[in-house]
Amino acid sequence: MEENIKYLSEMERYEIININDGDKYNFLANNDIVIDEQGVLKLLLLNENKSGFSFLKSNGLMEVPWEHVKKIGSRTIIIDVEDEVLKRSHI
Repeated sequence: MEENIKYLSEMERYEIININDGDKYNFLANNDIVIDEQGVLKLLLLNENKSGFSFLKSNGLMEVPWEHVKKIGSRTIIIDVEDEVLKRSHI
């Protein structure tokens, strides 16, 4: 197999970091990815509850358009997005 292939099962342990403000958004396993019907990655859905313990707080989500994903490293997913760009919703 090619060496630059990434498996979702491995990426679930990648931490998401916003280099714009230094915020960490836990691991990909605690967040989600939106993929359209053609298989194109559209959004990262980030839990506003960065600790991962959502039973104490409301489940707020932030939508990060995929074009703000700058780098997928060996253990991190780097995003560069300003707060004004994030669309917030609650479930």
